[in-house]
Amino acid sequence: MYEERFYRRISKPAELACYEVQYRETDLFCCTDSDLSPFIKKRVLFYRNQLEEYIRTRPSFADSLSPLAEDRFAPAIASEMIRASALVGVGPLATVAGAIAEFVGRDIMPLTRDFIIENGGDIYLRTSERRTIQVHAGPSPFSGRIGIELKPGPDPRGVCTSSGTVGHSLSFGEADAVCVVGNSSLFADGLATYLGNSVKKKDDIAAAVEKGQRFPGVTGILIILGDQLGAWGDLDIVEV
Repeated sequence: MYEERFYRRISKPAELACYEVQYRETDLFCCTDSDLSPFIKKRVLFYRNQLEEYIRTRPSFADSLSPLAEDRFAPAIASEMIRASALVGVGPLATVAGAIAEFVGRDIMPLTRDFIIENGGDIYLRTSERRTIQVHAGPSPFSGRIGIELKPGPDPRGVCTSSGTVGHSLSFGEADAVCVVGNSSLFADGLATYLGNSVKKKDDIAAAVEKGQRFPGVTGILIILGDQLGAWGDLDIVEV
């Protein structure tokens, strides 16, 4: 079922070509130096087909809410999802949006200097300019009023968000937004889910931020619940 991504109407960098690529449940918002939509569509189909075929042979990959054992016969995208989810203690599908964004991003790296691949609020990007990612946090007074500013750099980064009050993704917590910034959107997606599950009330924010700090490759964490927030790391939080 199509879900309008309202935030896309206000988030198009003028100097990049921005477009949507959709296939079944996958709905990407892409910004690149030039329009790469035909190539990206092919890669989305490739990864979707790999995952769907793997689920047919291993249904627990789609159903499990806890980590699975590694499988040397799994395709690369599923194998990385299994490993990443095991590190944080969630099911593999908790990483799927970030995984597709990252694998598509890896594929287009030789074709574009800057790219932004957003998949349901989970982002994999490389930027030569400062970019501000607006934070949508449901009913929180911070929602739409603050953003995470990213400095330019040669390496891609992931920025992923989990929420107990926004969107259709499964969360057992009550946080309005848990944002994780790191070198992998696949891993950041799973970690955001894990941390979000642990935030049931405002007093849980500090402990969740502390939990997230121990994972390698994570550079920043932002957690919002109502009128309170907690943050850690190399994170520039700005008004928007």
